Amino acid sequence: MVDWALMQRVIEAPGVSGYEHLGIRDLVVDILKEVADEVKVDKLGNVIARFKGSSPKVMVSAHMDKIGVMVNHIDKDGYLHIVPVGGVLPQTLVAQRIRFFTEKGERYGVVGVVPPHLRKPEERNKSVDWDAIVVDIGAGSKEEAEEMGFRIGTVGEFAPAFTRLSEHRFATPYLDDRICLYAMIETARSLGEHEADIYFVASVQEEVGLRGARVASYAINPEIGIAMDVTFAKQPGDKGKIVPELGKGPVMDVGPNINPKLRAFADEVAKKHDIPLQVEPSPRPTGTDANVMQINREGVAIAVLSIPIRYMHSQVELADARDVDNTIKLAKALLEELRPMDLTP
Repeated sequence: MVDWALMQRVIEAPGVSGYEHLGIRDLVVDILKEVADEVKVDKLGNVIARFKGSSPKVMVSAHMDKIGVMVNHIDKDGYLHIVPVGGVLPQTLVAQRIRFFTEKGERYGVVGVVPPHLRKPEERNKSVDWDAIVVDIGAGSKEEAEEMGFRIGTVGEFAPAFTRLSEHRFATPYLDDRICLYAMIETARSLGEHEADIYFVASVQEEVGLRGARVASYAINPEIGIAMDVTFAKQPGDKGKIVPELGKGPVMDVGPNINPKLRAFADEVAKKHDIPLQVEPSPRPTGTDANVMQINREGVAIAVLSIPIRYMHSQVELADARDVDNTIKLAKALLEELRPMDLTP
């Protein structure tokens, strides 16, 4: 069963891309060092936890960075002007809170919105762009903002807002990819006997170019790579184009980014353990750590294991705890049953 308290801790720990050291990195290290044979942090900030075995050599990656914002201007009235770190839509920030990490600790700001009473009719339906986003931190001047610890380059992220909606479903910022990071951690904690030599990687800077997985896969040089990341679930407005559904199990891709023999093995394991498994067609690169892992050195056999969510890259990403639980069960079974095999397509 899902450990709700630990899952929330993992989701809410700070860690905008490039700033994973602000919170999440140390949390992952503290948890994994209790169960892994070796844990290290590389020069880019990836956490790499090894569970020793013989063969095959496997890298399991879930990225620990978050999308966020960075201060690029403080005006004379003390308002912050910001730019995105990763794929942030400006309209998702309107009337929301932002948690900043200043020289003097955590502080909050709000993205104000002009009331409808003060808008002209033709202005009410205008789209929001970054030039219109202003963050009010409660300061009355630039000097006061600086006294509070704000500087050019200060980073921020969506404020924590974990919400249980029903017995199984919950919404929160940063299910991408903290929900899969949590699933990877729980897989490591529950891992039984295994023949594979397994490296769990909490990778950095995925949201700004898959950077952590690139250097980690080069260092580890695995035969098999498993990327754990979220994918799109059926949601309002998808018009039937999105296949995975909430509550119906984890998702595994098929396509050119995926090794067909490894994918077939995953199907067998899922059936053996009666774990529901959904299929997602991916005719192009998956947009996950799998992209760079696959073309590392002489090539790596890849699988992508995903948890379906709604409303990706917003403050109300939504998931089903049953999918999280079944993802952990499948990842655990896969790693315990992996044996040397011919993975040539």
